[in-house]
Amino acid sequence: GQFKRLLHPGLHFIKWPLEGVIGRMSLRIMQLDVTCETKTKDNVFVQVGVAVQYRVITDAAYDAFYRLTDPRNQIQSYVFDVVRSTVPKMELDEAFVSKDEVATEVLNQLRDVMRDYGYEIRNTLVTDLSPDNRVKASMNEINASRRLKEAASHKAEADKVKQVKAAEA
Repeated sequence: GQFKRLLHPGLHFIKWPLEGVIGRMSLRIMQLDVTCETKTKDNVFVQVGVAVQYRVITDAAYDAFYRLTDPRNQIQSYVFDVVRSTVPKMELDEAFVSKDEVATEVLNQLRDVMRDYGYEIRNTLVTDLSPDNRVKASMNEINASRRLKEAASHKAEADKVKQVKAAEA
C-alpha cells in the first residue's frame, strides 16, 4: 500500500479492505534520557546525562514514520557525538560550569538534523555530570584538607591575638 492520509484524534471510518491502519504515532512531547561516558581535558572520565525533549512535527508525520526506523537511537547517536566532541575540550571544573553550553551545542546540532526526519527538538538539558567515584572522593579530600588548613591558620591567628593581649595585660 501507499500512504494516503493522516488521521487526527476523533471518530473516523476506515474502508476495510481498501484501507488499513499501518501505524500509530504520538504527537506528544517525548523525552529521551541519554547517558554518555567521556573524558575531560584533564583526563577524568565523566558520565554525562542528557535529557532530550522532542516531538513529531504534525505536517511532517509521513517523514517521521517512514524515513527513520528508530528515532530514539538516531537521537542518542547524535547526543553521543556532540558530547564526545564538546566535553573533551574542557577541564572537569569547567565542564561543571559549562553544562548549559553543552546542552545548547546538543540542541543546535540535533534541531537541524532531526527536522529533516520530521522531528522537532524542543529542549535539551544536561541533567547529570558525575566523575568516577574515586575522583569524587579525592575532590572531597582536597576540599576537606583545604578547610582544615584554613581552620588551623585561623586558630593560630587567634592564639597569637591571645598571647598579645596577655602580654599587654
